[in-house]
Amino acid sequence: MCGRFAVTTDPARLASQINAADETGAAAWEPNYNVAPTTAIAAVVARHDEPEDPAARRIRLMRWGLLPPWVKPDADGRPVVKTQLINARAETLTTSPAFRSAARHTRCLVPMDGYYEWMRVPDRPGKTPYYMYGSDGRPLLVAGLWSVWRPDRSDPGATAPVLTATIVTTDAVGEPARVHGRMPLVIAESDWDRWLDPDAPAPADLLAAAPDVGGIAVREVSTLVNKVANNGPELIAPADRGNQPVGLF
Repeated sequence: MCGRFAVTTDPARLASQINAADETGAAAWEPNYNVAPTTAIAAVVARHDEPEDPAARRIRLMRWGLLPPWVKPDADGRPVVKTQLINARAETLTTSPAFRSAARHTRCLVPMDGYYEWMRVPDRPGKTPYYMYGSDGRPLLVAGLWSVWRPDRSDPGATAPVLTATIVTTDAVGEPARVHGRMPLVIAESDWDRWLDPDAPAPADLLAAAPDVGGIAVREVSTLVNKVANNGPELIAPADRGNQPVGLF
């Protein structure tokens, strides 16, 4: 799974790097080294201005945790959900009732510097966090799905739409597999447009292929990341006495 990640590239800069329009409207942006579910995240989508126009890349802010359109609101207009849909398995996303509609036409890419996973290490209490990241320093763009949710489906114009997203995961391979059995599905730049294409179904070959992890490095990091309230570059630094909570050593 992927339940926490880090982002240090602001949407405007990313937009210029990948030839996209920044539609986030983010007047102020700060790096987030501890992105957690329900947080607003940037997502790259491809949409048409007019039906006959080619789909163009856009970057939009979305709530992390997919809300399918059929999710019902409570009396206060909040979605009634039992489980946060922060991840979608690549193996079943085209058949799962929660994801198959989004898999057909509303796929996205979620940029991240890297993501965290935890595993048990002998003779240590609890689980030890590790950070998986692009060894070349460039953001990873991982597969995602997005959806539009409205509290009042009978009158779409009555309430503002809520954009939500989930991250697609697949079986981990290589070094990441030592830490956790699942990992985000990283999409190569050459496949970005195929994945985003709103007029074509999800590319089956990308969903079935083993992820390319040749450019992904792994390192142990501080247990400071265990608390969502903690945030800062020390969370992704290699673990040592200088960035661990007091009393760990």
